[in-house]
Amino acid sequence: MGRYKSNSPKSLKEALKDFLDTYPHRKRLKRGMILSLWEQTVGERIAEQTENLHFEHGNLVVHVKNPAWRQEIHMKRYSIAKKLNDQVDEKIIKEIVVRS
Repeated sequence: MGRYKSNSPKSLKEALKDFLDTYPHRKRLKRGMILSLWEQTVGERIAEQTENLHFEHGNLVVHVKNPAWRQEIHMKRYSIAKKLNDQVDEKIIKEIVVRS
């Protein structure tokens, strides 16, 4: 009872962050958030070339339809991972693995 009771109102963002910090499946939820943020983060052009995004041992695995796009995404993988991790306020992605 005591952890949710407060004398002052909180913003929705702050209340959601408090909830996520104590949520037992936080990492799984944040992985889902990352998958849903993929297109918004990388842009429509790159998102159209990718499929079957999933996590394996903390790595985000991305399958690419075209080998030329594999190289492009591979070169940008660190900046993409940083952007996605920043959006969920936690280092969820250790590395992005690009497969064709």
